[in-house]
Amino acid sequence: MEFIKSLAERVLNGEKLSKEDGLKILSIDDQYVMDLVEEAAKVREAVFKNQMEFCSLINAKNGACTEDCSFCAQSAHFKTPINAYSLVSKDQMLEGAEKAVMINANRYCIVVSGRRASKEEVQKIAEAVKEINKTYPVKVCCSLGTVDEEDLRLLKEAGVDRINHNLEASENFFKNIVTTHTWKERYETIKKVQKVGLSTCSGGIFGMGESDEDIVDLAMTYRDLNVDSIPLNFLMPIPGTPLGNAHNLTPLKCLKIVALFRLFNPNAEIRLCGGREANLKEYHDIAFEVANCLMAGGYLTRAGREPGKDEEMARRLGRYLVKNRENFNKNPLNA
Repeated sequence: MEFIKSLAERVLNGEKLSKEDGLKILSIDDQYVMDLVEEAAKVREAVFKNQMEFCSLINAKNGACTEDCSFCAQSAHFKTPINAYSLVSKDQMLEGAEKAVMINANRYCIVVSGRRASKEEVQKIAEAVKEINKTYPVKVCCSLGTVDEEDLRLLKEAGVDRINHNLEASENFFKNIVTTHTWKERYETIKKVQKVGLSTCSGGIFGMGESDEDIVDLAMTYRDLNVDSIPLNFLMPIPGTPLGNAHNLTPLKCLKIVALFRLFNPNAEIRLCGGREANLKEYHDIAFEVANCLMAGGYLTRAGREPGKDEEMARRLGRYLVKNRENFNKNPLNA
């Protein structure tokens, strides 16, 4: 298809693909998906060369969340098979950082459940971050909900490198999966993160019943926001949640989504996270021709695959693992 064969050249020449282009990408016949992957891979290689980054997280506070996100095991609104606990100790956060380094993660994210971390929790996390930065060669990220500028500045001063705050879905679809807060609140939090000068990590979950238009809209929103890292999650249905029986994805549709986000966000780190193994299946490694980052060592409430397998994959693909606070040798387009 001529449309597919022109994609990399258009993006590498600085063109911003249109919404119509995005819808075409998601509707490409399955027999042409490998051609699409080849084009998206050209863009990844132009910007990130042969580099790959692992990140790791600690679920530092689990469950008892007041929000009703339909996909989430941690919501207090649903009966799910998890154990709720309050913020872990500083020592446990440091242990998590050590484990991250052991699996060659370049980033370590401290994640807490709830609409937002309390002032006391933010202070404790900031203290832990200071110790981590003194002790371990890893960049520290945080995912703490709708924190305010005061908290963000405190975290930045402590040495936090990046804040994760996912929009999860398009503005249009968001109300179908969350009713206790708005998409706009999440969007404004990302703007606050950027205002204080912290790096931004924001992504989505796919397979929740969203339309192709919703997927393209989210990719375009992240392009407009110019976020640094886009984690792509593929729904792993959790018993007890409203989406506990949802099965809306095929491996090839997942590949199309990964390619779409690369082509619409050529300078962003495309990071494959929750559900990558279960949903991409036999196309899992192929997706990393397009993506350049992954979450290793497990997810918030689900185990991932053995980190050693991800290292083996990186070697097979001829990729170089960025670690020990190295920076990507990134060659941004239109710099």
